[in-house]
Amino acid sequence: MRYYVLDRGDPLSVELTQQFHKLAEQRGFVLDAESPEIVVSIGGDGTMLHAFHTFIDRIPDLAFVGVHTGHLGFYADWKADELTELIDHMSGEGEHSGMKPRLVKYPLVQLEIHKKSGTSSYIALNEFTLKGVDGTVVAQIDINDVTFEMFRGDGICVSTPSGSTAYNKSVGGAMVHPSIDALQIAEIASINNRIFRTLGSPLLLPKHHHCDIFSRKEQRLLLTIDHVNISIDDLVSVRCQVAEQQVSFARYRPFPFWNRVRDAFLG
Repeated sequence: MRYYVLDRGDPLSVELTQQFHKLAEQRGFVLDAESPEIVVSIGGDGTMLHAFHTFIDRIPDLAFVGVHTGHLGFYADWKADELTELIDHMSGEGEHSGMKPRLVKYPLVQLEIHKKSGTSSYIALNEFTLKGVDGTVVAQIDINDVTFEMFRGDGICVSTPSGSTAYNKSVGGAMVHPSIDALQIAEIASINNRIFRTLGSPLLLPKHHHCDIFSRKEQRLLLTIDHVNISIDDLVSVRCQVAEQQVSFARYRPFPFWNRVRDAFLG
């Protein structure tokens, strides 16, 4: 098996990475930074986002596994003291002989950012947010090429189902099961009065729909794609839709999504 490991950089995560390499070598795994079959993230959900974007060009060809070294993460199936068990599962030896992981696929968001200076494409695992740098954001939102509303407020969050438990939840969005191919649009502190009016409710768009966010004044904006920040002062529009490709996670044992939600928010 070809594998690669990314860790958070704290002492515990670095130590676990060293342990993983030793165990992997004993099982005949091959460390491969160019074309791994499995990418192991050791740290938190932020580490998994970093791993995802590091291998963004190889997403269809590999699967991710998460080991968390702090609080329970949504992208991590394994705890720090379960490293040997994880290696046993990955190697398919002993009681796990002949067993293969179940590949769980999650939807992603495809972004087309149009600026006066050019166009660029991005993929988000968790979410995309658009916020104002100097003041209120003014943006027109179209759904399937038809004007839906004129937004005024702090910003807009567009999330994947797996990212719906993150920033989206904090701004009042719904939690969506990752088996649903959809994206969610949630407002961030919208202005609603007799002059300015938005829907004021999160929206779910299915895979065959898209939305366009048009900048409607001269404004400096901060666009965040997962953990990547981009400052823009010449934005024309952003097109958001469910990506054709999906991300794969190697599931060696059951860990249902709603169990993750319960453990994270209810204890």
